[in-house]
Amino acid sequence: MPRMRRQVGRLKNVPVDGEKKVLLAAPRGYCAGVDRAVVAVEKALERYGAPVYVRKQIVHNVHVVKTLEKMGAIFVEEVDEVPEGANVVFSAHGVSPAVVNEAADRGLHAIDATCPLVTKVHREAVRFAKQDREILLIGHTGHEEVEGTSGEAPDHITIVNSPDDVDTLEVRDPDRLVWLSQTTLSVDETMETVRRLRERFPNLQDPPSDDICYATQNRQVAIKKIAPQADVVIVVGSSNSSNSVRLKEVALEYGARAAYRVDFASEVQQEWLEGARTVGVTSGASVPEVLVQELLDDLADAGYGEVEATVTAEEDLVFSLPKELRQNAEGQRDERALGGRIRA
Repeated sequence: MPRMRRQVGRLKNVPVDGEKKVLLAAPRGYCAGVDRAVVAVEKALERYGAPVYVRKQIVHNVHVVKTLEKMGAIFVEEVDEVPEGANVVFSAHGVSPAVVNEAADRGLHAIDATCPLVTKVHREAVRFAKQDREILLIGHTGHEEVEGTSGEAPDHITIVNSPDDVDTLEVRDPDRLVWLSQTTLSVDETMETVRRLRERFPNLQDPPSDDICYATQNRQVAIKKIAPQADVVIVVGSSNSSNSVRLKEVALEYGARAAYRVDFASEVQQEWLEGARTVGVTSGASVPEVLVQELLDDLADAGYGEVEATVTAEEDLVFSLPKELRQNAEGQRDERALGGRIRA
């Protein structure tokens, strides 16, 4: 990802009571699923040439989308906007079988960049539906991931948006319930929803493994450790990025005096730093590291040159690219078949 052009000295170094520093969360930024999806679009452009169409945003980040657009990607809302026979990439958030079938009907060459952890939830939904269980899907109505999962078993899935939905929930058979969740939710809020569900439905079945992705959990754990020590927390991430929005909420819940979410460092306001000695910094799972570095540079201008890493986990997971992209045009295995960007 290209480095952003920044305005040097935009933030002023105003003295505060004590030494200034940044607490920098790790892990932060790109997860394995995002890395895979972005590289998939890049590789598709290399392999097939522009344009390559992408249904929805490949990941929820403004900078990533604009960068890929400059490379020749065209983002559309639905596959009926894609010319027949063209190449189309499905985003990391996944799609329903209806979208897959529509793409096939139009003769599109579809490349599925769905995060494997989302695919796991899809498979769980299919399996439980075959068992004729009612699935309570904890997630946000309208989110692409929830739409994709719901599409796997629409007659068996009820969406639960928040703990407050539980009180009015109506089910067919309280003894044949199982819960699944969107992968990018707040861990704490999801567990509260599950607790309240179990109070109403004691025989509620758990999924075979935790659906909230490792990266979402790791980033929340890191900001929970930073928040009590931070006067201000700044989260880099887009407004439609569920996990980025959750990071801001978690920071406030765990003791940060103030927390803000920005797409770019240029959005940080001088007054946010008033009286702040310690600034916590993190980024959502779809955010390239270049955007965090821009923020750190701006904060250094404001006197926050000392950066202390707060490391709560190490991440080394990588996912194979979609099968169509594991070889180059000459049929040889591509050196980037496993994604491969360095993540913080």
